[in-house]
Amino acid sequence: MPAINLTPAQRKEKRSEAHHLDPVVLIGGEGLSPAVLKETDTALNAHGLIKVRVFSDERATREEILARLADELNAAPIQHIGKLLVLWRPVPPKEKAEREDRKPAPKTVKIIKYSKQGGGRPEIKKVTVLGNERLTRGGSIKRAKTRATSIKKRASGG
Repeated sequence: MPAINLTPAQRKEKRSEAHHLDPVVLIGGEGLSPAVLKETDTALNAHGLIKVRVFSDERATREEILARLADELNAAPIQHIGKLLVLWRPVPPKEKAEREDRKPAPKTVKIIKYSKQGGGRPEIKKVTVLGNERLTRGGSIKRAKTRATSIKKRASGG
């Protein structure tokens, strides 16, 4: 897979975003092993923009690692400064599992009722609010009303 090509302005913007980041992946004496590639791919999927620290004194080796990471992981090489490499790849959209049978879960809510006299202790109560209920301003629980459908929708059968 070829590396992503960015314009110099886009690369500059990514460099400024990566400035405060800490290295997420560390590459030691073994070099680029399959485990390191997998971990870098996972970090790119999670963060999009990552720093990689290479513990090698040879600049040519670090440049080769940056090029190989960019090619194999379909990422854009942003920067190589010292022993730090910066890579970017767009974060894939996360799939949200939508279930039809799912309903809102019950919540435990703490209700605090202050006393009418200034110096009295407040009354604290823990109440479980179900998915079809709501809490009023006064601290009581009311069942949520079913949503009214319009006359036009009822007539059309929707």
